[in-house]
Amino acid sequence: MKTAESVTPKHPDKLCDRISDAILDACLEQDPMSRVAIECLGGHGIITITGELTTKAYINAREIAQGIAGTQYGVQTNIVSQSPEIAQGVDTGGAGNQGIMVGYACSDNDAMIPQEAWLARNLCQTLYSNYPHDGKTQITLNDNNEIVAVVASFQSAPAVYLKDLVNGWLRRQKVTKDVKVFCNPAGDWNVGGFEVDTGVTGRKLMVDNYGPQVPIGGGCFSGKDATKVDRSAAYMARKIAVNLLKEHEAREVKEVLVKLAYAIGVAEPVMTTAEVTTKDGKKITLSHFEIFGKTDYNLTPKGIIETLDLRRPQFEMTAQWGHFGNGFNWDK
Repeated sequence: MKTAESVTPKHPDKLCDRISDAILDACLEQDPMSRVAIECLGGHGIITITGELTTKAYINAREIAQGIAGTQYGVQTNIVSQSPEIAQGVDTGGAGNQGIMVGYACSDNDAMIPQEAWLARNLCQTLYSNYPHDGKTQITLNDNNEIVAVVASFQSAPAVYLKDLVNGWLRRQKVTKDVKVFCNPAGDWNVGGFEVDTGVTGRKLMVDNYGPQVPIGGGCFSGKDATKVDRSAAYMARKIAVNLLKEHEAREVKEVLVKLAYAIGVAEPVMTTAEVTTKDGKKITLSHFEIFGKTDYNLTPKGIIETLDLRRPQFEMTAQWGHFGNGFNWDK
């Protein structure tokens, strides 16, 4: 079985992701060369924003945070400029951090993300359109990609109405005859978000990526400008995976997994690998030349930024419903 979850943009962790990325967007709008690494902690009346920011832009972090979470929250900030010891490596075109970044694409659906993650997101968006509050969904599939269990927990959504919406959605899906549906299984709830729980930037990594069946490498994306390869290289790895999936479509490809690894301060990756898996289970490991030698991929941070157009404001949108399978430049 395979299970994945999705959360709404009003979930406390997602509020923090959105605040971090909204600050990044505000900086990029005025200064595309901004260096940003901002994190947020929110809960119980207080939002704390901290991190590093080197920019010519003038932003009001308090107004940005309150614009997303609400004016009822106090906001405290502790923001400093980027360390010169990090900057010296980035200034010469090197990666802003080290790590392993994973890109993935599969033939499960048009979004090219795992079916359980796509279904969990689709259901979450459906319910959110009726109840735009804090909420979560969870989908479990069997090995025939049939839905065997659904969990939906939504603020200010009575279980009886929530279940009607879920059942209506299920009628359009592939399900087992004894599919289990759990709506607000701990009871109805009317207080959510920062009022009842703490949120932190980067805590919903599996939701941001491809669900728990696909490995992830680097840290979170939100609040980081594209010199941080945690973000930019993960996007590029997704782009490559999508391209390889389309290129090898005639081989009945099921999925493609791409991994890139970087050293901080060094422009070129220290590792580039890709594995194509066909629908009959055969794995094809591609050489560096097969992936990159016959293409025009530039895998330096500067090259990735230019290829994917990552110096413009666009990132608060990525924090809302996941970074992959939503039609961004790296999904095409």
